[in-house]
Amino acid sequence: MNTLVNGIETAESGAAAAVSADIRDRADPALVRADRVEQLYSQLPLGMAATIVIGVISAVELREGRFIELVLFWGGLLALVVVLHAMLYLGYRNDPRKVQNTAQWLRWLGIGAFAAGAVWGFAAAVFFPSHADERQVFLAFLLAGVISGGIPMYAASWPVFAAYAAAITLPFTYVLATFGNRLFAEIALLIPLFYGVSVAIAFRLSGVFLAGYRLRRAYERQLVELQEARRQIEASGRKLALFAERAPIAVLELGAEGTIHEVNHAAELLFGYAANELIGKSAKHIVLPKYQADFDREWAALIASRQPMAGVKVRNPRRDGLTVVCDWTVTPLVNPDGQLISVIAQGRDITAQLEAERMKKEFTSTLSHELRTPLTSIIGSLQLINAGVLGDVPKDVAELTEVAERNGQRLLDLINDILDIEKIESGKLTLMPEVIRVDELVREAMVLNKGFGDRFKVRFQPRGELAADEVTADRKRLLQVMTNLLSNAAKFSPEGEVVEITTEKAAGKLRVGVHDRGPGIPEAFRSRIFGRFNQADSTATRQKGGTGLGLAICKRLVELMHGQIGFQDRDGGGTTFWFELPRHA
Repeated sequence: MNTLVNGIETAESGAAAAVSADIRDRADPALVRADRVEQLYSQLPLGMAATIVIGVISAVELREGRFIELVLFWGGLLALVVVLHAMLYLGYRNDPRKVQNTAQWLRWLGIGAFAAGAVWGFAAAVFFPSHADERQVFLAFLLAGVISGGIPMYAASWPVFAAYAAAITLPFTYVLATFGNRLFAEIALLIPLFYGVSVAIAFRLSGVFLAGYRLRRAYERQLVELQEARRQIEASGRKLALFAERAPIAVLELGAEGTIHEVNHAAELLFGYAANELIGKSAKHIVLPKYQADFDREWAALIASRQPMAGVKVRNPRRDGLTVVCDWTVTPLVNPDGQLISVIAQGRDITAQLEAERMKKEFTSTLSHELRTPLTSIIGSLQLINAGVLGDVPKDVAELTEVAERNGQRLLDLINDILDIEKIESGKLTLMPEVIRVDELVREAMVLNKGFGDRFKVRFQPRGELAADEVTADRKRLLQVMTNLLSNAAKFSPEGEVVEITTEKAAGKLRVGVHDRGPGIPEAFRSRIFGRFNQADSTATRQKGGTGLGLAICKRLVELMHGQIGFQDRDGGGTTFWFELPRHA
């Protein structure tokens, strides 16, 4: 139990220390010092009034015929101190830069307090030895009172009180110690103790005042920060509300249980219901009945994970009985404590977009098939003519038929690439995976593309020993990837150069690299190089041929075979295109 209590006390003291440190950090020291000086000067009128009243009473009590001149002199000193304090007070109040000059005003106040104490100390030194017992008691009581009264007067700064009290106690202690009376000598020994206790009390009070000033300034700063934060939150709230209200997409605010709390105007138009007809109902109301079980499962997973979801396609029923396909982004709002505040769902109707994409794909596929059939016949006929099967043809005609055959082949390659990319993106491409030795596949690709390399006067050559490891992939499609990479390297390499092929093993994968000595990839094109119909240099590409689809097809095929593809600059100039596939166990 004691251990538990000690632990609690330690935790509380640690928390208190942390709070105190935070307050010290937040409070501006200059403003805290200004508060202390303001407190001291605000006490001056009361101190001056008390000094006048006590001084008059003391003068009346201490007056005697032979001491009247001395009492008048002392009264004049006391009046002078009061006047100087009044001037000091007025100067402080009229100073427009008193916050910046707090150190100077505090020094002057300390000098004034010491002067006031010296006047009372003068009274002790002059009048105490010169009067009878009754007036000595009165004077001792008077001095003790003015010292005690200085504690609340100067408590905001204990050094000021220490100077004030020292100016009184030092002369009085000296008088008592040298008076020649044993009792007074013993009292003289107690006065420093009384002085020390008074200074200690003033020190503690000064610390309390300082903590209070720091706390007030820290809270003032916090209030300013809170007000600024409140204004920013209100402004953000207004912006968000305006954004949600005017947004062209449907925006719904849902509770953790799936109840609709708020909807915007676009959501009303999307579903055909007014806002008051949707608010308070479950979100399952806007999901087809046969998908509601899936909705409950996905919603439970969302609430558990608190992670946003994007690209969620849902078939939503409208009030008029039609069904629309919506693309939803769902974002849970979680506070810093991990509590779910609400869920924001943003959706847009993509029914027309999906239909347009379907029609476009059908049109492209149909057109490509319809074009490929007659184009194949045209190319076959031209090849027969150019091969001399039909006999010799004039040179001019032969040149034209060769141009027609070459461009017909380019057109057929383009159609085939378009069909491949459409199959891949529509998910209709079927792979036939098998275990393949990579070194054999690389050599086969080099043989198949030798004619293409000869056309551009470029040789394909392996660098080092090719790895005999195996991968699981579709042979036909992997050869297609190699063909695209080799043909690109050949087209953009200078005549007479060698395109090198390497294989490397790393972390359960096998990397195949194709290294060319071409001009490299421009920096502005690097982020788009694997996109559709993208070409780094359209002029050079048009001269050398190409559809702009080869790398896009390569990327999708490699990813379908669970691999990766990329490129990097080659030392000495050129580019290295590579792809990685998992090694077969």
